[in-house]
Amino acid sequence: MRVLMLSKACVVGIYQPKLEAIAGRGVDLKVLTPPSWKDERGEQILERAHTAGYQLQSIPIRFNGSFHFHHYPTLARELSEFRPLVVHIDEEPYNLATWQALYQARRIGAKALFFTWQNIKRTYPPPFSWAESWVYRKADHALAGTDDAADVLRAKGYTGPVSTIPQFGADVALFQPASSRPDRPFTVGYIGRIVPAKGVDLLLRALAALDGDWRLRLVGGGPALGEMRTLAGTLGIADRVDVVGQLPSTELPAQYQAIDVLVLPSLTQDNWKEQFGRVLVEAMASGVAVIGSDSGAIPGVIGDAGLIVPEGDVPALTRAIRDLRDRPALRSELEERGRARFLSHFTNDSIAAATVAVYRKLLVFQS
Repeated sequence: MRVLMLSKACVVGIYQPKLEAIAGRGVDLKVLTPPSWKDERGEQILERAHTAGYQLQSIPIRFNGSFHFHHYPTLARELSEFRPLVVHIDEEPYNLATWQALYQARRIGAKALFFTWQNIKRTYPPPFSWAESWVYRKADHALAGTDDAADVLRAKGYTGPVSTIPQFGADVALFQPASSRPDRPFTVGYIGRIVPAKGVDLLLRALAALDGDWRLRLVGGGPALGEMRTLAGTLGIADRVDVVGQLPSTELPAQYQAIDVLVLPSLTQDNWKEQFGRVLVEAMASGVAVIGSDSGAIPGVIGDAGLIVPEGDVPALTRAIRDLRDRPALRSELEERGRARFLSHFTNDSIAAATVAVYRKLLVFQS
């Protein structure tokens, strides 16, 4: 079974074990990515970290960094030469790259599917609304990252088959619980984009109200990083905040070993709410207790394996952090629950198996 995947997300090295797992299930897989992808954190250069068993190829991109307008000038040639039976378009349905890839897949007679995280019903002006409607009509299958995203697809008029499968999980070998707990101050971690929607300012305010000895490890980059440094100084906690900054993805597993609790205090916006929270999965895989707000998909990802607080509620966040610091038995219980939940729901192998099952179903219907 020959499959071509188009994915700008797969420039990130720790996402690539899923590709190895797909290839290991009898798939002749070729993955096309841009040489890099630009966003508010900067430019992520393609990391060739996990490439066994499949082809990982970078191709030219136009409008790099433009979520809606980016596309690939050589894509038609790549599809004609590889002749896949299935084209997996790892993009939202309203993006130009999705329309382009679906058009080219149909041109060579391949089955095609797209992916969506969108969990808010939003409308777009032409030509995006036209492209989205066309993709809904012509795609053979849709993958939704959560059930909420699948519901939005239906509400927006998609009538084809849809499967709920997270885009990426975490790798069992890369993300492991620490063998022992080091002697250090209680350390809270935030890993991800430093943007207003992620609520890092709320985390700083919650920690400023926390008594006793603690540290914050802030890993990531984004346009609000400078503002967060300033806020930490204003709150008088700058000496307790370790700003690690943006790191290569291959260095992230070690960051979970350096924290006791991971917090994701996301805030729902008019045009966005938390779509998954992959760092929660990586933390649970690493045996780290998690706290999340109730924004979007977070409660569904955490389940009963962590603490949920109302989004925007700083005192509640302080209490949750204090609970996990002062109640080591509770923290240990959540660490164990989190690891078990990861193994049951969010391994790359299970996500790869579900994805390949969709490929096979498409080809059965084709025959």
